[in-house]
Amino acid sequence: MNLEFWKGRRVFVTGGTGMVGSWLVKHLLRLNALVFVLVRDADPQSELYRSHDIQQVSVLNGALEEYLTLERAINEHEIETVFHLGAQTIVGAAHRSPLQTFEANIRGTYNLLEVCRLHGDRVRQVIIASSDKAYGEQVALPYTEALPLNGRHPYEVSKSCADYLAQAYHHTYQLPVAIARCGNVYGGGDLNWSRIVPGTICALLRGEPPIIRSDGTYVRDLIFVKDAVCAYMRMAECLGNEQVNGEAFNFSNESPLNMRELVAMIQKLMQCTHIEVDIRNDVKGEIHSQHLSAAKAKRILEWQPDFTLEAGLRETIEWYRQYYAEDVS
Repeated sequence: MNLEFWKGRRVFVTGGTGMVGSWLVKHLLRLNALVFVLVRDADPQSELYRSHDIQQVSVLNGALEEYLTLERAINEHEIETVFHLGAQTIVGAAHRSPLQTFEANIRGTYNLLEVCRLHGDRVRQVIIASSDKAYGEQVALPYTEALPLNGRHPYEVSKSCADYLAQAYHHTYQLPVAIARCGNVYGGGDLNWSRIVPGTICALLRGEPPIIRSDGTYVRDLIFVKDAVCAYMRMAECLGNEQVNGEAFNFSNESPLNMRELVAMIQKLMQCTHIEVDIRNDVKGEIHSQHLSAAKAKRILEWQPDFTLEAGLRETIEWYRQYYAEDVS
């Protein structure tokens, strides 16, 4: 991490109350950046609030769909670096109500990109948090950045569109932007209990059967939140490099596994192998098998994950133990 790069840098973060955004803010504050966070809904359970990091940042209230809110944030606060993590991130919610997802993920992205273009004399780096879901379903595995974006279901389409918008603003207006496509990010602070990692951990802490919404054979990449945060920050540091500007990068620990294997690993780490798993097999609108090659990020950005899946899960489990203990008390 380039300490001098971040010291005093004026950074705008969308999605700062989310799990990844909260940890990104934490890292930025440790490096003495000046952090400005867009907050739509104040969530006291968010890691941003629970850690009291919210007291060290400038909060701008509003939504991604509000162009003038974004324009005021970037212009009045003279933002240099933008991390766009704000989005509707739940696949099931997108399937049930696609309009809200399209508004936040597509309109929100082009609003922000347009503001950054308009104030390009100040904005030096724009990092767009895309997803492996932008690729849609592909025959070839692992996914590489050379594959076309092929989203079909609402959430996938919203990520494909946001990805293409970022590329358009780079190629047409030379906006200094790079795109991060991560696998499934996990870690402490994820309060979306429908997701497999927090849902499984909290079910086991309560002595209840963990739920697998699919048939258990769906394959995914997982990347620990601290590794994802370091990837985003490394991209920003390298945006002056012609091999980075306008490019997309996959980030993964390149250790795919299916959901039965993931739940079994969590059970073993928590010593709860005696609790049976509830396999629902009622998932809709999700791709069966996805995992990423991170070879490009390793070669060009010199990025490497610091956490194995087991090490990341151990730290995540401990976070939820503390969270659950505080909640009970």
